[in-house]
Amino acid sequence: MDLSNILVIAGKPDLSELVSQTKGGAVVKNLVTGQKYPVFKNDRISSLGEIRLFTETDECPLEEVMQGIFKKLEGKATDFDPKKAESKAMFDLLGEVLPDYDRERVHASDVKKLFSWYNVLLSADKITLDEEKNEDEKENQ
Repeated sequence: MDLSNILVIAGKPDLSELVSQTKGGAVVKNLVTGQKYPVFKNDRISSLGEIRLFTETDECPLEEVMQGIFKKLEGKATDFDPKKAESKAMFDLLGEVLPDYDRERVHASDVKKLFSWYNVLLSADKITLDEEKNEDEKENQ
């Protein structure tokens, strides 16, 4: 699973996927609506591939956390709405997936975003397990 082309753009709802780059920025596609629109160099853009969650010893890439959630939930969406769910339920699920997450530096707003992003990526069919990717590569050789 490669999240480097999946973007979070400040002020824009949902996640977007990079379609192409232009001189002054890029063209992206909203993963929920499918609408394409331009973003510019002065927009605050973050790639999900660069985001990490704090753990007690180091940092864990978001891709690994997403794959852990996918395995734990057996490829299904969360059974709660991350925007409305109680923080305890979300932190409990995160604790099952990433037991050593840093309880002081990972905040409720971070966990809400994490599970919201998970649901969007799942509905857009962007979450794959590394084992599946390795099997596909072996078959193509």
